[in-house]
Parts: sequence; C-alpha cells; structure tokens
Amino acid sequence: MTTTLYQRLGGAKGIAAIVDDVMTAHLNNPAVKARFENIEDMDHAKKMACDFFCAGTGGPETYTGKDMLTAHKGMNISEQEYLAVMDDTVAAMEKNGVNEDAKNDVIATLYSLKDQIIRV
Repeated sequence: MTTTLYQRLGGAKGIAAIVDDVMTAHLNNPAVKARFENIEDMDHAKKMACDFFCAGTGGPETYTGKDMLTAHKGMNISEQEYLAVMDDTVAAMEKNGVNEDAKNDVIATLYSLKDQIIRV
C-alpha cells in the first residue's frame, strides 16, 4: 500500500508543526518579514496554510481559502521573496525530520504554483 504525502509528512499534526516553523522562519527572514509581520490574525493564516497543505497532500481536511492566484494577486511578490519562502519551508521540513523524498515532493508541488504567486 502506498502512503500519501500527507502521511509521509506526519498527517495533520506533522503538517501543523511544519507550518508553525515556516511562519516563525518567515517572521525572522529579512526578505519576507514585512509581508508576514502585518498579518492581523496569524492563527487564521496558519490554519489556512495547514488546511491547504493537508488537502493538497492527500489528507481529509478541506481547504476553504482562496486559490493561489487570488490570494497573491496584486502583491507583486518577487522571485527573491518566493525563493526565501521556499528556503524557509525546506528548513522547516528538515527541522521536523521530513525525509528527502517527501521534501522533494513538497518542493515540486510548491514550485508548480510559482506562476500563481510571483509578480501576479
């Protein structure tokens, strides 16, 4: 039986830990800090990120937030900011013991979304 990416990331609990570490990293990353420190409801932002991640990796959670293009439209996110977010995400996965195959699957998935995030 094949395990889903959701399962390989530790299910909802594992993904929540990764998202928490990602958001903490963003708040400490000079390249993207300003974009994240102005989020009014960080708990809601984390929940949406968790739901997005869970639903997108094969979990039972339902994502009810905006699609990526709508969420990022008008933000004019640069390539450098996108790469900083990717670096923070990889570091969070490493911190949480995600294996190389699962990390690569997440990276590929996030990379496939870049045209809906950068300079839209």
